[in-house]
Amino acid sequence: MTCRVQTGVLTLLSAVLLQAATLQKLGLDDMTQKSTAIVRAVVTGSYAAAQGPIIYTHYQLQVSDRWKGAGPVSLDVVVPGGTTAGRRQSFSGAPKLVTGTEYVLFLWTGPSGMTHIMGLSQGVFDLKSRDDGDMVASHAASGELMLDSAGRQIQDRPMVLRLGELRQRVSHAVAAGGPK
Repeated sequence: MTCRVQTGVLTLLSAVLLQAATLQKLGLDDMTQKSTAIVRAVVTGSYAAAQGPIIYTHYQLQVSDRWKGAGPVSLDVVVPGGTTAGRRQSFSGAPKLVTGTEYVLFLWTGPSGMTHIMGLSQGVFDLKSRDDGDMVASHAASGELMLDSAGRQIQDRPMVLRLGELRQRVSHAVAAGGPK
């Protein structure tokens, strides 16, 4: 084999073996504009089911507040990966939500009618109450390879905001995007 062919085979093989995700880094304004819904909700349950060759974990949500989009107070949101019928799949960058935990979620509903989390784990903000009673929304840094809009590799960083500040930023981004 020539060196060029060997390099090509090794590159392809390493890409298959690593199975790591490369995600486009989405800023808060990007996620707001691209989302079909943004909700504050509690996870009330979950189950996994196969849809063709892909297993999805379905999370049932009880919506307490909608920041963008209209819809019911109960939602089913899917995340790729899960375990069903003795099969397990996992996907890099896919969040794992916890029953009983409250989140702000940036969502989009695809052509299939399934509702997904925008940017996988990027669209998840955990909510916690501080000692002073103020709510804080936090987004952990992703361990996945991230690229900016120009295709350059960048480091994801955690984000911590007061809930009111997050809501205000989302509200401004929705208003700046015009009617949806």
